Amino acid sequence: MSKPIAQSKKLLTGLIGAPIAHSASPAMHERAAEALGLRGHYQLIEVAGASAAELAMMLEGVRRLGFAGVNVTFPYKEAVVGLFDELAPTAAAMGAVNTVVARDGRLIGHNTDTTGFARAAAPLVQASGHGAVAIIGAGGVGKAIAFALAGLNVAGIRIFDAERERAERLARLLPARDGIVVADSVEDALRGAAGVVNGTPVGMLPSRATPVPATLLHEGLWVADAVYSPLMTPLLLAAQAKGARIMTGRELAIYQAADAFELFTGLAPSAEVMGDAFDRVMAERKSASHAA
Repeated sequence: MSKPIAQSKKLLTGLIGAPIAHSASPAMHERAAEALGLRGHYQLIEVAGASAAELAMMLEGVRRLGFAGVNVTFPYKEAVVGLFDELAPTAAAMGAVNTVVARDGRLIGHNTDTTGFARAAAPLVQASGHGAVAIIGAGGVGKAIAFALAGLNVAGIRIFDAERERAERLARLLPARDGIVVADSVEDALRGAAGVVNGTPVGMLPSRATPVPATLLHEGLWVADAVYSPLMTPLLLAAQAKGARIMTGRELAIYQAADAFELFTGLAPSAEVMGDAFDRVMAERKSASHAA
């Protein structure tokens, strides 16, 4: 794989999705680039309601305009899957892409939500004795979480989605193994589970809802949320109040970004540097909200 970044010292990357004004990705990627002696610019490409043709046009721009690659977020992680020259094996297996590498005129789709979540959740899974985990939401993020948990060898995966057919599709995509269940309700998914992960946008500002009723939370459960705006979602606040061990969306955001940066550049960034950039964005946002 060629590494043009090291020669030019310039790095153009970005994010396709909507809404994305809240994203901490520009700060994380630009600070990581600076720490490695690169001049990085991370462009937010916010287009709501894009059709497949419009997504293809945006990706053609990525191919032709000097991007090293882009990230893809809600609601397009699944919609873009058929638009690449090549898919990495895991991205192909799950049918979801969050990282697109532009290299030698070709676009290659990857999924670093999976690797990022595996890195973030491994301590929780280990501490729980690899107990069964409930996943709420079977969309792009939910898929990545499910594949990550399968790779961490949890005892079972219970998938709930408001659209049951979507949950059933995800169950069929996962590696053949015992313990994969499509749940009829959130309550059904959590019954006997050691952990639960929110893979939906529920709880992301301006939403103040929670995907899991507080009555189902308890101190024997670990609870993770992929949402990081706000960092302490209504779900995590309720879980914390019940004494459950929690994981914010911080670690997933940082690790998926670090893995994407390495795919874009061939260079391993500092997760600590990216974490500091993420924390500054969160602190500034909190300060601004209090001032308002």
